[in-house]
Amino acid sequence: MDSSATPSQDQPAGSPDAPAEVARYPQLFRYARPALIAGVAVAIVCLLLLVIIFLLDSFNSTVYSVGGKDIHDATDEARQIRDLYAGARVGGVVVLGVSALTAAGAAVVLVRQRKNSPKSDDDGGEDVGFDALAGR
Repeated sequence: MDSSATPSQDQPAGSPDAPAEVARYPQLFRYARPALIAGVAVAIVCLLLLVIIFLLDSFNSTVYSVGGKDIHDATDEARQIRDLYAGARVGGVVVLGVSALTAAGAAVVLVRQRKNSPKSDDDGGEDVGFDALAGR
């Protein structure tokens, strides 16, 4: 078999002997796991941020409404309270979307690589029993 042949010339892409498709992009696979971890972590932080913003916004609206005022009035004070967390809310939603897309893309790369990786149970190491590990 010629090592320069592509999978479509020699073997079908789904055969077990076919070279991995992800092997063409080793840098992509190398950064997939850290990108997945970072994407999920940032998404969780953004969700927590959005919950906190919602609670603060509700609290401010409630405190403003205690005096008999309506938060939906056309006054400058009501508008400032409504717009107080608008930037953080929009930023949180945008970063949440980007991190979710990053995590999803990294998960797809990892799943595709798992399907294409050769199955091998041989770890190349020596089998050591409990007694040897315990120092007996």
